[in-house]
Amino acid sequence: MALPDTSMCQCDVDRAAEIFAEYGGFIRAIIHSQVKSETQADDMFQDFFLSLVYKPVPQNVKNIKGYLYRAITNDIIDSVRRVEKYRNNMHKYSKHLDHPINKRTPEDAFICVEEKNKMFKLIKGRLRNNEFQAITLRYKSHYSIKNVAKIMGVKCKSVREYTSRGFGKIRQSLKLK
Repeated sequence: MALPDTSMCQCDVDRAAEIFAEYGGFIRAIIHSQVKSETQADDMFQDFFLSLVYKPVPQNVKNIKGYLYRAITNDIIDSVRRVEKYRNNMHKYSKHLDHPINKRTPEDAFICVEEKNKMFKLIKGRLRNNEFQAITLRYKSHYSIKNVAKIMGVKCKSVREYTSRGFGKIRQSLKLK
């Protein structure tokens, strides 16, 4: 990977510093008009400087204030989107971690594990070995289909077939259709 031209980077930093020296009050006023939190406004102010270094104002721009207004607005919109995406991902992640075992007493969790073990012992006699192995690896050991296929030395499609057939046999034996 080629290293960036440091003289070009220094020019971009110098240009951004010039714009901030001349239009700093204007930039801060725009940010404050769109962002209510003082700390968030300070962060946006600093981020906008980096934004100008990364993407300098083109030399042919005649209305620098108009350009800055549009650039600041776009940066704020991008920042809001990033924060919203981060919050949504954290919300999804927290839901994913919301296991019922965490809401139980240790005794209840132990009983649940014991019940699972008994269930797997019961189904072992009703399934072929490859069906039982696929279901056990997938749902007891929590492996992905790809990992189960790798462990069993078969294709992912075979793992899906084994688990499907196995669950079908379990439903048949329990008379649940």
